[in-house]
Amino acid sequence: MSDAETAPWWQGAIIYQVYPRSFQDSTGTGMGDLNGIRSRLPYVARLGVDAIWISPIYPSPMKDGGYDITDFTVVEPLFGTLEDFAALIAEAHDLGLKVLLDFVPSHTSDAHAWFRDSRSSRSAAHRDWYVWRDALPEGGPPNNWISEFGGPAWTWDEATRQYYLHIYAREQPALNWRNPDVQNAMLDAMRVWYARGVDGFRVDAVEHLAPDHLLRDNPANPDWSEEEGPARSLFRTYSSHQPDVFPLVRRMRDLADDHGGRLLVGEAYGTLDEVMLYYGDALDGFQLPFNFELISAPWDPLHIAAYIDRYERMIPPGGWPSWVLGNHDRDRIATRVGPDQARVAQMLLLTLRGTPTMWQGDELGMVNEAVPEHLLQDPWAINNPGTGLGRDPVRIPIPWEDDAAGRGFTAGEPFLPLSSVASATAQEADPASMLSLVRALIALRRDEPALSLGTYERLHADAGTLSYARKHAGRRICVVLNFTAREQALAIPGAARLSTIPGRDLGRVDSLLPNEGVILTP
Repeated sequence: MSDAETAPWWQGAIIYQVYPRSFQDSTGTGMGDLNGIRSRLPYVARLGVDAIWISPIYPSPMKDGGYDITDFTVVEPLFGTLEDFAALIAEAHDLGLKVLLDFVPSHTSDAHAWFRDSRSSRSAAHRDWYVWRDALPEGGPPNNWISEFGGPAWTWDEATRQYYLHIYAREQPALNWRNPDVQNAMLDAMRVWYARGVDGFRVDAVEHLAPDHLLRDNPANPDWSEEEGPARSLFRTYSSHQPDVFPLVRRMRDLADDHGGRLLVGEAYGTLDEVMLYYGDALDGFQLPFNFELISAPWDPLHIAAYIDRYERMIPPGGWPSWVLGNHDRDRIATRVGPDQARVAQMLLLTLRGTPTMWQGDELGMVNEAVPEHLLQDPWAINNPGTGLGRDPVRIPIPWEDDAAGRGFTAGEPFLPLSSVASATAQEADPASMLSLVRALIALRRDEPALSLGTYERLHADAGTLSYARKHAGRRICVVLNFTAREQALAIPGAARLSTIPGRDLGRVDSLLPNEGVILTP
């Protein structure tokens, strides 16, 4: 049997992230839901991806877009019912799509029954399920940690005269994963969804599961700038990536393996050295720790080439790369690099060695949209007014149609403004659209094991271009990318299979057009 037949399904796969609130509304509430997602599964399947990752669908007061959870085992009524979820799973599987759910282990909502009991008294049964500490002798929070959304990471509870920790919003108290009861309860929640047919989880913010038990102050970041947000004024030396996190990751992996090898994708923002830790000493951690470099890197071929080389060297033997170009937390790629280079970026994402994760709407070339103050949803924006911080501009609803009310997303009033880009329907009919390019890239990736499973070899990088080869079973395919708006010499002439430039004459190619990426066979 070939390695394409024996490799785990996720190694040759493409994962597509769905943010439920912004995907498709089926009820007229102005916010997306499970039946809306189900109605658009044929579109996702036609795109050619292999799995959808659905951001949180659990009951939530929506203080942080669904990441503040009151029950980890049921569905938020705004999104539908467990029966709706079962129908979604069944249809996705019928279409050949795997389904991953977001698992949010580091915190709950302050409205969760566990936390309501925890703050009822110091002797409450769930008191030690959260991180409570006394004020400093001179008064004030136990240390200098800053919430990811700004302000202290500690909130004073007047009734019990202690502070509780919240790495994110004050409505998101941090769970105490050093308590075995917490571990067992959260693993039980994963079991519930495995039994309902989910194929794995994307594990949110895992680096915060076990912050320093001594609660040492984080050191100041001397290179901090206000544009990064208040939280980055300190290094996260003691509040993230602590040694006690990794045995917890192994427990999650053991559970996934016990259920037939379900997939775990780990979100752990950090240095490349820190990301590598999440593979586990014996590849017993996450199968796919996220690698976010393409989101944060300068759009420079020399930088990106050097990073790819380093990443490839560092991945442990038997480990598999992971690539991400965008997500629900970061600026859209078309906003970061412009619409022309966004096409080049899609070719990069879909031809590197590893499993790419696509953010919904990037296949349409969606951009950040302005969000008026009265529509803001994101606590990061609400807590830091006038700074330009916030994630609402990247969570704009998908534009499905041009002529329908709500652009096909909703028959009601959308919870965020609508997108300015051409709709999915219009782009499906346009061979020059971003959607047509992405579909062509995915189809070629499916047809060529060299692109989905092959080795990676850097061929050339300079200030304007990057080229590399993918090889598999004697088949060699080259990718050449022009990061500039100028024509560039092509160091590896060959027969072009696909170009990012609409209408480009294929066949033998001797130079790169401005903002062009080409896949060719030498």
